Amino acid sequence: MWAIREASRCHVAGKKTILIVEDEPEIGELIRFHAEREGYEADVIASGKTALEAIRRRPPDLIILDLMLPDVDGLEVCRQVRWDETTRHVPIIIASARGEETYIVTGLELGADDYVTKPFSPKVLMARVRSLLRRLDASQHSRGQGQANLARAAGDRLVLDRDQRTVAVDGAVVEFTRCEFEILDCLMSKPGFVRTRDQIIAAIHGDEMVQTSRTVDVHLASIRRKLGALSDLVQTVRGVGYRLDESIVDDGEE
Repeated sequence: MWAIREASRCHVAGKKTILIVEDEPEIGELIRFHAEREGYEADVIASGKTALEAIRRRPPDLIILDLMLPDVDGLEVCRQVRWDETTRHVPIIIASARGEETYIVTGLELGADDYVTKPFSPKVLMARVRSLLRRLDASQHSRGQGQANLARAAGDRLVLDRDQRTVAVDGAVVEFTRCEFEILDCLMSKPGFVRTRDQIIAAIHGDEMVQTSRTVDVHLASIRRKLGALSDLVQTVRGVGYRLDESIVDDGEE
């Protein structure tokens, strides 16, 4: 059995850092092996409490998070990371043996960007890691280039700012997870156009699409709840997918 190495204090310049929060040594080392082979710097921490301390001290570029952890469980780690202004931007992939719908829904609603169940394919997990980091890089590059543009709906009652990665409902900024933002942006970019679940997955994961269609409905339910009185903007096309009501959407640039 391989021992879990303590998280290193020194980081290699230029390398993306991944924090693996996993209390099973074999799984933690397996993920680290594949992450390092992809060119990432990876550390493993077995305790939820220790992980939170490390994340606050030096936020990683991405977190792979187990749920069943000693002292502080993974859901609480996810909640605290998302509530902290200094860490809320960090992508989180939950990797857990808990495959029940309740856990998946809760994890995604707390702000996890993705959820994979054990046993999982390390190659698939790394594909999701690459996808999330690529999207994060693209978002940061867009902001750096000043490519501001907005999508509006319902007479500006709903405003999606692609530059700031924010969503405002009736003038108030509402917290959307990364995946929820991407899905809403996907729908608002082509109002009235029906998006299948596979197309929505592709918008989230890019070319390295992984079949996670059952989570799409979870994200859409959360989006509708956050839209409140504007929830009817998102329409279900039975047996096909989803669309945004084109009659009340205005997409444009500032």
